[in-house]
Amino acid sequence: MHLPKSNPIESLDTDLAYQKAILGSVSRTFALTIPLLPPVIETVVGNTYLLCRIVDTIEDAADLNPETKQALSKFFLDAVLEKSPVESFVAPCLAALKNYGNQDELDLIANTPTILRILHTCSSKDQAAVSRCVSIMSEGMSHFHGKQTEAGLKDLNEFEEYCYVVAGVVGELLTTIFSNHSADFSKQIKGHEALAIAFGQALQMTNILKDSPEDEARGVSWKPAGMSQSELLKIAYQKLQDSMQYILLIPKKDAGVRRFCFLAFGLAVLTLSKIANRKQFNHKDELKLSRKSVMTFYTFTKIAVGSDTLMKLFFHTASSALRRQL
Repeated sequence: MHLPKSNPIESLDTDLAYQKAILGSVSRTFALTIPLLPPVIETVVGNTYLLCRIVDTIEDAADLNPETKQALSKFFLDAVLEKSPVESFVAPCLAALKNYGNQDELDLIANTPTILRILHTCSSKDQAAVSRCVSIMSEGMSHFHGKQTEAGLKDLNEFEEYCYVVAGVVGELLTTIFSNHSADFSKQIKGHEALAIAFGQALQMTNILKDSPEDEARGVSWKPAGMSQSELLKIAYQKLQDSMQYILLIPKKDAGVRRFCFLAFGLAVLTLSKIANRKQFNHKDELKLSRKSVMTFYTFTKIAVGSDTLMKLFFHTASSALRRQL
């Protein structure tokens, strides 16, 4: 008896449907922003986000020791780089995370083969950019697994390095992907590539400040030791200024790319402004933007990305609490 051959187009459609569904389960924000991108870019950026989320899940597993995290990160990277079969990562990872609470993230790990199949349908240039990003992030996080302390990272340089390996490198990846698909953006960004790193780091600094009460509750801090919230907000504001410059370099005709970046940027501005308006907070939920305010800003971005003036006006108005830290 001959079984019918599976249709590769149908198989890819099934894989992409899974990618879209799991993205909505593991990230409310990125499920909102990534679909704004042109379809080819949406596929590769969504795919990269999920690969990075797997690295993050290993990082977030509080009951794993640094050695186990490093071993799992290596298994994962070898699977992404096709140095070993993906099953040699999935089985030990799920076994190690048997007590992990987030079922959506465990489902994502179980479906790592699906995510890698999608990656291998992308262009060779895009695949190379994703492999570089995941390599730097995975190896960088492994390096920092052993540096988790209650006091925080050693100094500002170590903090900047951490923000680079977990997010600045994503800014570089996005720039490469956007450049691969837009000749005009490729020309515009030449000589300004450092702005891409600041864009990623600004988003990461937002997460570090927002998540700091939960991190401290489990005995770790990703903030530089001895630096006040006010000093960190000053640095975050500088990164946001660079991020704004980065977004302004995206041609207006690449409206989806502009909107994707401006939406992520704006939500970070609004969150950091909430932090700046408080002396302290005890839980990240205190900083959560309401669904109404997120959707209002989402609608605003559709108009704003067509006007440099409107985007700059938003930044100036929404960041007033941050400027008071200067």
